[in-house]
Amino acid sequence: MKLINGGVTAAQGFLASGVYAGIKKKRKDMALVYSTVPAAQAGTFTTNVVKAAPVKWDIIITQESEYVQAVVLNSGVANACTGVEGDQNNEKMAQAVAEALKITVNAVYTASTGVIGKQLPIDVIIEGAKLLAGELTEGSEAGTNAAQAIMTTDTYSKECAVSFVIDGKEVKLGGMAKGSGMIHPNMATMLGVVTTDLAISKELLQEALSADVKKSFNMISVDRDTSTNDSLLLLANGLAGNKAITEKNENYESFCKALNIVTTDLAKKMAADGEGATKLFEMQVIGAETEEEAVILSKSIITSSLVKTAIFGNDANWGRILCAMGYAGVNFDPDHVDLYIESPDGKLKLVENGMATDYSEEIATSILSGKEVKATADLKAGKASATAWGCDLSYDYVKINADYRS
Repeated sequence: MKLINGGVTAAQGFLASGVYAGIKKKRKDMALVYSTVPAAQAGTFTTNVVKAAPVKWDIIITQESEYVQAVVLNSGVANACTGVEGDQNNEKMAQAVAEALKITVNAVYTASTGVIGKQLPIDVIIEGAKLLAGELTEGSEAGTNAAQAIMTTDTYSKECAVSFVIDGKEVKLGGMAKGSGMIHPNMATMLGVVTTDLAISKELLQEALSADVKKSFNMISVDRDTSTNDSLLLLANGLAGNKAITEKNENYESFCKALNIVTTDLAKKMAADGEGATKLFEMQVIGAETEEEAVILSKSIITSSLVKTAIFGNDANWGRILCAMGYAGVNFDPDHVDLYIESPDGKLKLVENGMATDYSEEIATSILSGKEVKATADLKAGKASATAWGCDLSYDYVKINADYRS
């Protein structure tokens, strides 16, 4: 298992493109990922009751289509809360791609991100689909172009890829994602596409993805707002030539490990790139009685506005962390909790058995000044653990979101 350069085009048989179609001002705004052969598909989607048109479309494609060959994505307009017209425009976007690639419309996933409530500029979208098809190429540059085209308030594109061996065959798996604000998933991610040349059954592909997001994308939060458009799409085209995985064996476990490396990397990149964020904040809860309790506690801490502002200010205000744990709805003994902070600048124990240690505020501030900060809470009540990722809360978050539409 090794990290390699690339994203959605790392695996055999996957091409991509990213173009400026005219939805936004002078920035790439449409992307396409294409498998040269039919691919098994899986997806996980937002739990928000308000679901965007592409989410509704993709749920049906995931459940009912025999295979998928393309994913078309646009940024700038979310196509959410757009009624029947929005559904029709989404299908027109899929149809335009299908015609350009000469494939069936039921083999096309769609995804949109941007402002809620606006209709897609469908004429622009249709022309953009033609441009995308004409620009499809292989290689890492093509994958990066696609990753850049789905950005909204992201400050950088997000990609990751790995290679591993199954049945003596090299298998590659790579992905791209976007997300900076309205990030508090309870299913998957903001927008993400993962591709692999592994041969695996559609049923196991879905099972692996559904299990994976619980430990990757579901463990991040920027602002506690679950988007209307959250979609994570996974395609496997089988071109690696391994014997198809149809049962949970060592090969399946290797695939799950590779998938988690990529999804966790993308998830952490999204958390670090939260709107206005200056640092990634990782919260690990250990010594819990159950994993479920550790998950609840770690997410309660990373979503606390007071904890997030303390991290921004490099302030070792550990009482805010214990407070966030206390209202999470998990029963634990606060008099047994130990709390540590660490970064590349060192590690420091702030709390022992629920009380402050004789730590140096100066050293604590130095540790918290890093670009990546980690805190660990040890409940000393069991062997279960969980890790969540978030970011600090800065002045710029309000500035970005106060004038997002204008």
